[in-house]
Amino acid sequence: MFQPVFRVLALLAATVAASAHVAAADPVRIVALGDSLTASYGLAPGNGFTERLQAALKARGHDVLIINAGVSGDTASDGLARLDWSVGAGADAVIVELGANDALRGIDTRITRDALDRILAGLSTRKLPVLLAGMRAPPNLGAAYAAGFDAIYPDLAARYRVLFYPFFLDGVATDPALNLGDGIHPNPAGVKVIVERILPTVEKLVEKAGIVAKEPPG
Repeated sequence: MFQPVFRVLALLAATVAASAHVAAADPVRIVALGDSLTASYGLAPGNGFTERLQAALKARGHDVLIINAGVSGDTASDGLARLDWSVGAGADAVIVELGANDALRGIDTRITRDALDRILAGLSTRKLPVLLAGMRAPPNLGAAYAAGFDAIYPDLAARYRVLFYPFFLDGVATDPALNLGDGIHPNPAGVKVIVERILPTVEKLVEKAGIVAKEPPG
């Protein structure tokens, strides 16, 4: 008489276990919100930043999916305008790489700061772990502009207490051997350097995303 009950309970237990296994197997989804540096401008498939970063993380044992939300030519304000649909509900963490085009165009640093501020505020409201990748102004814009622009990133990283990588093009900028013919966008060798240098900070982001995912709702 109790056999049907036991069978139902066993079936329910198996279903719950299977669901838990599926949930545990879901990769950490990291959205890379950026410009052409994220979008892999001028590079063949497989050589871009997001693809190489995902491969590097997996090689170190992380189950991750890096989603390329880079749009060539985007300024920080453009990134803000598409924030909600670029960073969907399934995102577990975000890498913000924006501002290079602002500097190249000499956009008022107050506009860039405001846009990045609002991006970080929006992601903070959603309780998403963030890695802010810094950028530096080109020297031809003058010392005053560079000082105002370069300060944006550490200031906002401290304000929102997000992970911070000071300069996305560290070790690559101005090196002809690591850039395409335009002297601005990294070639495959340059992407390799970027990934190697930013990888430890991204690993911290993956760790934070895993901790947040385990926290009870509310």
